[in-house]
Amino acid sequence: MSNTQQGPAARQAAMAELVLADGSATAAELAERFGVSLMTIHRDLDELERQGIVRKFRGGVTAQPSGVFESNVQYRLKTMRAEKAAVAAHAMKSIEPGMAIMLDDSTSALEIARRLRLGEVTPLTVVTNFLEAINLLSDQRGIHLMALGGDYDPLHSSFLGVSCVEAAQSLRVDVCFASTSAVHGGYAYHQEQHIVSVKRAMLDSAARNVLLIDHTKLARVALHRVAPLSRFDLLLVDDGASAEALRDLDEHKVRYEVVMSSTPMGDAPR
Repeated sequence: MSNTQQGPAARQAAMAELVLADGSATAAELAERFGVSLMTIHRDLDELERQGIVRKFRGGVTAQPSGVFESNVQYRLKTMRAEKAAVAAHAMKSIEPGMAIMLDDSTSALEIARRLRLGEVTPLTVVTNFLEAINLLSDQRGIHLMALGGDYDPLHSSFLGVSCVEAAQSLRVDVCFASTSAVHGGYAYHQEQHIVSVKRAMLDSAARNVLLIDHTKLARVALHRVAPLSRFDLLLVDDGASAEALRDLDEHKVRYEVVMSSTPMGDAPR
């Protein structure tokens, strides 16, 4: 079926796939691509924005995050995969059989769940509010999976809200692996307040906290402070981090390790 023959639902699905892959597009580009009017495109984009898949801006649409909005989980799953996988592989060094660990709803922590599926570290208790991680580990032998309930948020594919915060507060785990949208000036930041409250509860429930980030999150800020970087025992970042961003970590006496993502795995402890 050609683009001009597609119905609204099929056209919107194709449009979402395109924007999630490219990151952004103008309304004029989409109108030409799909052979429909600008008015039709704007109606389609209104629906995709209502679903939380994209955000409209003057003359176009984007799936990329801003200081106020986090991007849809489907977009985050596609970005910086190699860097996130390298950081997660290094984070596995902090996990030992018999531990209870917590994973937040970040795609960086999801890479740890992917590695846990290999079954190399068992027995293990894994606590998470991320539906993507729950689905990955639900049938994994040797892993006792505990799901943090709450209000399901399709934008993040996770469970949030007061019930989730209270569930996290009732537990005590060995290590919490978390990520965030931005790191700058000695603080971790996130765009959305209801995400922040859950992350804080997770950090409070752990004996040790590890922050997983890809280099694009350094030297950025978002609307809400999650926690000072001193709340984390270790920050792991890939080797795409700039010297200036690493100097900022040094100035705030953050303990971090740079994980090689483009060369054989290694790290530079600080």
